[in-house]
Amino acid sequence: MAYKTHIEWTNATWNPVTGCTKVSPGCDHCYAKRLTERFGRGPFDRVATHLERLTEPSRWRRPQMVFTCSMSDLFHPNVPWAFTLAVFSVMEETPQHTYQVLTKRPGRMAYFASNVLKSQGRNWPSNVWAGTSVEAQRFVPRLDLLARVPSVVRFASLEPLLEPIELGPSARGGKIHWVIVGGESGPGARPMDIEWVYSLRHQCEEAKVPFFVKQLGTSWAAANGIADYKGGDPSNWPPIIRIREFPRIALPKTQCSTGADVAQCDPSSDCPIPLPLTA
Repeated sequence: MAYKTHIEWTNATWNPVTGCTKVSPGCDHCYAKRLTERFGRGPFDRVATHLERLTEPSRWRRPQMVFTCSMSDLFHPNVPWAFTLAVFSVMEETPQHTYQVLTKRPGRMAYFASNVLKSQGRNWPSNVWAGTSVEAQRFVPRLDLLARVPSVVRFASLEPLLEPIELGPSARGGKIHWVIVGGESGPGARPMDIEWVYSLRHQCEEAKVPFFVKQLGTSWAAANGIADYKGGDPSNWPPIIRIREFPRIALPKTQCSTGADVAQCDPSSDCPIPLPLTA
């Protein structure tokens, strides 16, 4: 079975790689590091690959939206390209699933797409979404690197959002297809000003980029007397930012990314795959 998750923008996780090292301030209170250390799974800075986990997606009976390497970074320099290629082979061989790969190293992701995959005569799979994290303005250039990845969906995760951000030309130019925003949660969480969320909402609306508010963070929840420590319940938010949009993918008119006939789809069902736009 899939590893179910409470992460609001996905519905399963898959971790063929575990462990990571810090690259920027957004890593300071990493939830994956906290969980790894809490459960005594060894030092988090030990990056490990897990061959035995590669077959997991092929055993899942229903199509899943899969956050891939939620406890690591698939493009960490300590992950051999050969193993990354093996992970991509699994994703290619399970087109019924949609994989979301998020990295703080979009330069390595772009290099993998244009050099490593190409050297094998392979292309970036159509069921793999490429994302990067941007927590502060000085890391917005990560979006320009992400724009080099030939993914059907390129997305930005602005979590934890640590300061106001202007998304820049990559988002305005249609090269970024989805923006997720979230405040930091957990011990020592740094505050996120709700005005920053308003600004990003406006930027995405202007650029016609789907916008997803994940949570407002522990600091906001405490300041507003909200029991949910993550500030993740939209009913507690100002109505203007109760937004959880997903990208809609242009696919053949009669087919969704699961291969199913769209005419047979029930929009009210719990299928995790966003219904596509018709081509």
